[in-house]
Amino acid sequence: MYEYAIAWEWLTFAVRWLHVVTAIAWIGSSFYFIALDLGLVKRSHLPPGAHGEEWQVHGGGFYHIQKYLVAPAAMPEHLTWFKWESYATWLSGFALLCLVYYGGAELFLIDRGVLDVPAPAAVAISLASLAVGWLLYDLLCRSPLGRNTWGLMALLYAVLVAMAWGYTQLFTGRAAFLHLGAFTATIMSANVFFVIIPNQKIVVADLIAGRTPDPRLGGEAKQRSLHNNYLTLPVIFFMLSNHYPLAFATAFNWVIAALVFLMGVTIRHWFNITHARKGRPTWTWLATALLFVLIIWLSTAPKVLTGETADAGLSPAAGRFAANGHFPAVRDLVSARCSMCHAAEPVWEGLRAAPKDVILESDADIARHAREIYLQAGRSRAMPPGNLTGMTAGERALVAAWFETAVEGG
Repeated sequence: MYEYAIAWEWLTFAVRWLHVVTAIAWIGSSFYFIALDLGLVKRSHLPPGAHGEEWQVHGGGFYHIQKYLVAPAAMPEHLTWFKWESYATWLSGFALLCLVYYGGAELFLIDRGVLDVPAPAAVAISLASLAVGWLLYDLLCRSPLGRNTWGLMALLYAVLVAMAWGYTQLFTGRAAFLHLGAFTATIMSANVFFVIIPNQKIVVADLIAGRTPDPRLGGEAKQRSLHNNYLTLPVIFFMLSNHYPLAFATAFNWVIAALVFLMGVTIRHWFNITHARKGRPTWTWLATALLFVLIIWLSTAPKVLTGETADAGLSPAAGRFAANGHFPAVRDLVSARCSMCHAAEPVWEGLRAAPKDVILESDADIARHAREIYLQAGRSRAMPPGNLTGMTAGERALVAAWFETAVEGG
């Protein structure tokens, strides 16, 4: 049965890699088209209906690009759609959410010191939050508030801040940040699936039928694209945040998340203004740097971390590892080889917090992280890094035997 843990690890690796590849494709095309759209120039020689044009050079040749708003007079012979990058990114991300956080709910999703619920209830809360988030966002966009683009964005920011706080009251710090990214990415991909592409299909159908497309459809799609543009960088941060416990596992983690959204806005604003040839607003970089300094202060000002390491009792699965006959020897081994870094106050020079917020000081800590210890130090040599503490082959075999006999016994 222990082979299951290894197979599961490789499966999550494959899905994670797929998610990275599709995300690069989606973000790359999104950034390109935003830059292209902002750089279009209106000239007198353009054909009727053309909104602007741009010349670009790349790959040894020149490109002459024209944009029609809402559509050209007739349907072009060949039309390339940009949609599968978005769909594949969301689907692979959701699959990863299921594998890591739903499949490992006891370890990664639930913090019993925050909200003591069974795994199915935690998964249900997660799914409901993603669905309700999209419905609320879409309702706001279609309401009279949707006519004021910047007012709407300010209101949506308030919703995101509320969700940042709410997720930290439901899940582990790591899961809260991941869910905030999933919440935002769901809105972005749903914008493509439910609004942008359907509106474009209506325009295409009107062209084929000889009807004049409704300009409102293009305006709706452009507004949703603008939202996606400003949300992209925060989503990337939250997708990578599980590597940084000083961000997700501190007392002010939800405030840090709120500031990350603002950093995404300031960075994207610089690029947008620059691509639109309206100057170079260097103040945005100063604002970004100040926000980042504030984040650093918020992460280090509180002395007590509030992540996933509170001892709220062991699940039945973790209890098997603590009761296993190899456990006393493994506990001594972890204390000798791992605890100088994986502690509430690491003694290894240069470390302020335990890597990935994994603390291995108590029996409960070690039992809860049995699977990671097995994969990182028993079946591979990933830990300790560079084998700095001199872990021997025999000690690694002991870790592997501890995990495997506990799993087989369960």
